[in-house]
Amino acid sequence: MVLIFTEIAEGAIKKSSLEAIYYGSKVAEMMGSTAIALSIGKADSSELAKAGNFGVPKVLHANDSKLDAANSMAYATVLVAAVKSVGATVIITAKSSLADAVTARAAGALKAAVVGNVTDLPTISGVFKVKRSIFTGKAFAEVSVNSAIKVLAIKKNAVAPIESSNTASVENFN
Repeated sequence: MVLIFTEIAEGAIKKSSLEAIYYGSKVAEMMGSTAIALSIGKADSSELAKAGNFGVPKVLHANDSKLDAANSMAYATVLVAAVKSVGATVIITAKSSLADAVTARAAGALKAAVVGNVTDLPTISGVFKVKRSIFTGKAFAEVSVNSAIKVLAIKKNAVAPIESSNTASVENFN
């Protein structure tokens, strides 16, 4: 199972998170699994349902007044609960300061490996490997990820999402 942590701005999923959703749906296809998005904070269900245009059939929405302000500790707690609830083995997010803080805390609690600045889809035959940007994008490294749970932070604009006309179901997650 692939879980995609998405960020919300002005009641809608951020563009970089839509890229992460598309990437996550492709990783799930490669694994023969499914992808689910997790959105935390204030957003309209119709906006969250648009995540289906990028490949996920379902969005878990944690919408508690305590989560209105971006708080990495609170968000990490929700992310860990969602990972455990759906049995995710791969967590995808767009690279950002908020996502870095949230996934670092969650990774510690989940004993997960974190790879940032991911630029391509992984190879998963045998060992799970990803390509990441290093030295401010001047070079690349291939990284083997051996932990049971993997966190991948996608570099912005590394993926060109293809939009469809699908919609996702939106489910409250508390």
